[in-house]
Amino acid sequence: MSQIRLDAPFPWFGGKRLVAAEVWRALGPVENYVEPFAGSLAVLLGRPDDRWRTGSETVNDADAYLCNFWRAIKAAPDEVARHADWPVNEADLLARHIWLVNTGRERIARLEGDPEYYDAKVAGWWVWGICAWIGSGWCAGVGPWTSREGMLVYEGRGGSGVWRQRPHLGDAGRGVNRAEPSLGEEEPGLLGWFNALADRLRRVRVCCGDWSRVVTDGALSHGSVVGVFLDPPYAGDVRSRDLYRVEGYELSTHVREWALSHGDDPRFRIVLAGYEDEHRDAMPSSWRVIKWKARRAYGRRALVGVNTGNEANRHKERLWLSPHCQKLDMLEEASLLGEE
Repeated sequence: MSQIRLDAPFPWFGGKRLVAAEVWRALGPVENYVEPFAGSLAVLLGRPDDRWRTGSETVNDADAYLCNFWRAIKAAPDEVARHADWPVNEADLLARHIWLVNTGRERIARLEGDPEYYDAKVAGWWVWGICAWIGSGWCAGVGPWTSREGMLVYEGRGGSGVWRQRPHLGDAGRGVNRAEPSLGEEEPGLLGWFNALADRLRRVRVCCGDWSRVVTDGALSHGSVVGVFLDPPYAGDVRSRDLYRVEGYELSTHVREWALSHGDDPRFRIVLAGYEDEHRDAMPSSWRVIKWKARRAYGRRALVGVNTGNEANRHKERLWLSPHCQKLDMLEEASLLGEE
């Protein structure tokens, strides 16, 4: 049977799949792995060998829709697949988007207070929609269109509805909407993909909330070697506006400060992701750096909030490695070329 490559079943701007192998070369065989900004889980899913079968793994994100998806995939992959298996249709995309930012948001409000709660329908519709959507704004809930008594209503700019948009129609589709997912020969299709993810995530703790809650002394107490991968929304990133914006608070700076304050502890192996000019001047010489190049954003067109500066920024990607990360010669000179 061919090997299933465990990718996230949805597109994710800023994902680190291209550089996941280098992150694990730096972290090595840690007993406790923590990822405070989960996103597409590209690094966790790229963990080599069977190291994930032992020890502890914790992921977290502030995006409730995202965390609900990962929790639902763990617990009920068949239910999520049933709700996600639907043809791409512009009318359905708009209707489900409105439902998700209203009813769906209410249904997953328990996520932060109940670590085992999930909603399979919200998860399935969310992943189906994000694979059909172009650019940013999916489930942001800041657009002019909404539903009143079953009728589509335009409330104008500044409303609490959604934006209306033509769905992604290029090539064979993306994520769950692509025709032939890369799966093994047994149990092909969407359910096979989701069941493989469920098996991988079975022992992973999925938290929803502020990143700092999973990097406290208590949360990191397990294990003699602790690996932490920090991939905060970069300064000015589109997600920081919707999820992390607080007046006078630059999230990436606070994350870097935490990393530096724990970097000299021999228990910790920390990898911090960011743009070169975002952290360069603040990083001590004891932290090594890896250069790499991200792939271009979808279509290279002027999508709102996504492609701005992408062609230049993708050459600025860096990983900073704390002093106790594994020291390998190839890491010292690594300069990765992303896919075009």
